[in-house]
Amino acid sequence: MRQTPYRIEDLAHASGATVRTIRAYQDRGLLPRPERRGRANLYSDAHLARLRQIAELLDRGYTLASIKELLEAWDAGRGLGGVLGLVAEVDRPWTDEQPVRISRAELDERFGGPPDDAAVAEAVELGVLEPDPGNEGSFLVPSPQELAVAVELHAAGVPLSAISGHLRELRVQVEHIAARFLQFTTEHVFARYLDAAHPPTDTDAAEAASLVRRLRPLAQQTVDAELARAMRLLAVRQLRRQLGGERSAPEEKMSRSVALPEETMRAVEGLVGAERAAEFVALAAEREVRARRLDALTSRGGPPGDLDEQR
Repeated sequence: MRQTPYRIEDLAHASGATVRTIRAYQDRGLLPRPERRGRANLYSDAHLARLRQIAELLDRGYTLASIKELLEAWDAGRGLGGVLGLVAEVDRPWTDEQPVRISRAELDERFGGPPDDAAVAEAVELGVLEPDPGNEGSFLVPSPQELAVAVELHAAGVPLSAISGHLRELRVQVEHIAARFLQFTTEHVFARYLDAAHPPTDTDAAEAASLVRRLRPLAQQTVDAELARAMRLLAVRQLRRQLGGERSAPEEKMSRSVALPEETMRAVEGLVGAERAAEFVALAAEREVRARRLDALTSRGGPPGDLDEQR
């Protein structure tokens, strides 16, 4: 590293910061004042190292106010390396997925139909696609799984605009879940490491980083399990409603008890179990009624009318 003093222009060139930025850092107390020699202000390698630290922390999302507190802790003898390690751990990808590249031609082929520039622009806005630097004809796909889901939904008949709208709505709900999980773990696990009045030591920060690694998969595992439970519950309920298995309150009052031969009930119970026999009979009867109505429509080409008259 260069040992001779820097003038401010030389320091700016070596650090990548502008002269104006260096002076602003000095005014905010982030950068020590230079040494005054005659009419010249001279900076040292310590100033250059401090500028590089500030740039690294800014890249990791710290505000200038937070950086000032960290640097003051560093100057007071408390370690900064452990904190940076914790930040790096939190900043790591929270998925094992690897981004892939896809050309515009491949993208159009996967979705089929004519090219849809509006849909591509919306996918870029949502971050499902990212422009590939230096290659105008291709994109980076941060989550291949997310793109694959969109392809399958579109192939099943869902419009691209509906898929985008669903993703926007889903993100709001998932971000709420993530915020609640972070609030929960912060309160019960990480609070002791996040005391602003006493910045963590290197040992504390290393321990917190280890906890992040251990707890990282828990959020997704919990959401996966609960989503599977909810999908099973709600999908069955939705199917029953669509097939007429769940009736509204007025319809329940109009229900009638019908005696079935004992042999028939035993056969039904053997097929679906005693607890679901009544539900099975109701759905089977409803299916028969619907089938007769469809047959009547097909044979007459008009409204089915009274079923008794059609038999």
